[in-house]
Amino acid sequence: MTKPGGGAGSSTAPSSGARMPRAQSDNPALDRLLRQAYELHPEEIDLTLGRLERLLEALGNPHRRLPPVFHVAGTNGKGSSCAMLRACLEAQGYRVHVYTSPHLVRFNERIRLAGQLITDEALIVLLKDVLTANGAAPITFFELTTAAAVLAFATVPADACIIEVGLGGRMDATNIIPSALVCGIAQLGLDHTQWLGPTILDIAREKAGIARRGVPLVTGRHPAAVTARIAEVAGLAGARLMIRGQDWDAAVYEGQLHYRDSAGKLALPLPRLAGSHQHDNAALAVAMLRAQDQLPLKDAAYRAGMGWVEWPARLQRLESGPLPALLPAGSSLWVDGGHNPAAGRALADSVRPLLQPGQRLVLVAGMLAAKDATGFLKNFAGMASALYAVPVPGHAGQEPARMASTAQAMGLASVTAPDLKQALKAIARNSEAPPMVLITGSLHLAGKALALNGDQPS
Repeated sequence: MTKPGGGAGSSTAPSSGARMPRAQSDNPALDRLLRQAYELHPEEIDLTLGRLERLLEALGNPHRRLPPVFHVAGTNGKGSSCAMLRACLEAQGYRVHVYTSPHLVRFNERIRLAGQLITDEALIVLLKDVLTANGAAPITFFELTTAAAVLAFATVPADACIIEVGLGGRMDATNIIPSALVCGIAQLGLDHTQWLGPTILDIAREKAGIARRGVPLVTGRHPAAVTARIAEVAGLAGARLMIRGQDWDAAVYEGQLHYRDSAGKLALPLPRLAGSHQHDNAALAVAMLRAQDQLPLKDAAYRAGMGWVEWPARLQRLESGPLPALLPAGSSLWVDGGHNPAAGRALADSVRPLLQPGQRLVLVAGMLAAKDATGFLKNFAGMASALYAVPVPGHAGQEPARMASTAQAMGLASVTAPDLKQALKAIARNSEAPPMVLITGSLHLAGKALALNGDQPS
């Protein structure tokens, strides 16, 4: 089995010969460097970390000089869990580096240095350094930018690093880090099956590949067979497994998130991020933080973190701006980057209580070509009244007509639109009452919506 790119943002099939869509910048110097980085991307890639190991050695092995690392894998929820880790740590006063992917609007979103998104100027210096050290050797874009991130993290002082796995875990570029303070596995589902394997047990094995000897590996609630597969991998690695429902647990009642483990109990506000699935992501973050004692937190920091956390395009409401203005007064416009069946199920469950009595739910959806549109959209059958299928700008997406046909086969009235703005204008023309509109199906489409609305992540 081959795998493209070693992480998120590297989705070109080895046999296609096609070039992956590249990150761009309106800063000409930075854009030239991003272009150079993409030009090194190999056509076919074997499952190895050798390319990145070679580059990091040329850079002086910065991955061995990082602040304490929280390493998070998962199919869905890992980015939100990282955001909650960051919010709680910063509420305690710690300085935190964060590496996540993909970005929504600007590449800079992927690298946060001691609390701030990396500047163009700093990113230019880093990319020059890693490109010079790499020379003309083939390397994936994600591997190269991971090298840039760890070089920055080893240079700028901070108290902690939060690192999100790009794709999988076992052979992901982020797994080059030799050790961690805590590892975590968020929600699991079927995605990237062409690289990770066709079954949920295959995916669990790959995600659990971040396990390290003597390091706590915190897992959410999974089916027994999945937990057993994670435990098998963790046992071989010598990791200390901490399973939800056995070593820790959480529940929501009386308007609070009630958490418990062997050290005691916490009653926390519900996280600021919308959706019931975020309760599980918050609980995982709390469990990871309490699994270590190198960076102690007071109870007040956990409570503050729940209220501070931000993570764009995860059931985010666009309250004002050019896009909501296209809809009838009284409508609501939401954006979510969910793009696989498990994310669709969680999203539908979270949207349902947001609908007002008698209000129509209208989807504006676009998905990448490799995604399971049927598995994602079936969660909204009988719930959404219409779907407007759109392309995903700048990416190899599913044909809108094909998506519309898929939705129609489920009994969901569907049409196509050339872009997001035209879809929203058509919804306005066809609405007798203010609808709830959800833009979804792709993080890249969600990022385009934020860009069009002027909502740049900061």
